[in-house]
Amino acid sequence: MLANGKYRSIVASTLAEIRGALPLVKEGLLDECLYGLPVYPGCLPGLVELRKSIGITLMVDNEQHIDLLENQDHAQPWDVFVKIDVGSRRAGVSAVSPSLRKLVNRAEASQHVNLIGFYCHAGHSYAGRSPEEAEATLHAEISGVLDAASLLPTSRKLTVSIGATPTAHVVKSLKATIPSNIRLELHAGNFPTNDLQQLSTKVISENDQAVRVATEVCSVYPERNEALVNAGVIALSRETSGFPGFGHVVGQPDWAVVRLSQEHGVLGTRNSSHNAADVFKVGQRVYLYCNHACITAAAFHVFYVVDENDVVVDTWVPWKGW
Repeated sequence: MLANGKYRSIVASTLAEIRGALPLVKEGLLDECLYGLPVYPGCLPGLVELRKSIGITLMVDNEQHIDLLENQDHAQPWDVFVKIDVGSRRAGVSAVSPSLRKLVNRAEASQHVNLIGFYCHAGHSYAGRSPEEAEATLHAEISGVLDAASLLPTSRKLTVSIGATPTAHVVKSLKATIPSNIRLELHAGNFPTNDLQQLSTKVISENDQAVRVATEVCSVYPERNEALVNAGVIALSRETSGFPGFGHVVGQPDWAVVRLSQEHGVLGTRNSSHNAADVFKVGQRVYLYCNHACITAAAFHVFYVVDENDVVVDTWVPWKGW
């Protein structure tokens, strides 16, 4: 993931992830981490402690964040990105909002803050259904952060950080002119794994999905042409995609998880010519592609890494909790 030392920065959404990554610092592989939420009082003490071991960059989108950092007794200023909202309507301030200029001016005037650039994440790009839509969103991302960067002198060295998984897949189409004082950074959390949401955008193929959930058939119901597997909401989430259901059977694309309870899912099909009793048997191992790999992966305590022959070659233990 860190490209053999070429890239030395990560983004983390929990303090547990940052703590888990500290051995990479000792190995000389990692220098800094961006905490991926706008900074808030509850996380700051932990980030202060972590900054003793790794460079920490914060995210701000409100002048109250500057107040918070100024009220802390720290001699070393915090590196910060200003989060720009380019249409996802989650965190961030719009590049056309008058409050953006006020926030930038406030950050520039503060001795507790070092403004290093502007950051956006086009989460709404997941709703796209073509590479062309992903390209349009990518250009909106670029425009948003460059408009924000134009509030500062052209002599100022800045980083603009863009990317969601659909737009990252089409970044080679980028034709925007990047000013010489701007360093362009690409981030995309789901890019290494992909899922049915990404397949819905048509920027990947089915075989580009790296995450599969291993389930077992618990029962088969010929009368209603369904089967039961031991993976439900906890394993798959209730996230949706451009495809029907909450997960698709690998190798049997007409079969999907059509209903969910906490610990089990019901496999069904819209193709009346397919018979569940012919396809599934009690005890059969069934692999599922998931709608949202990020949420699905968060539910599991170990990931089994397989080779091209589906032989387990490694196990990865994720960092859990907050």
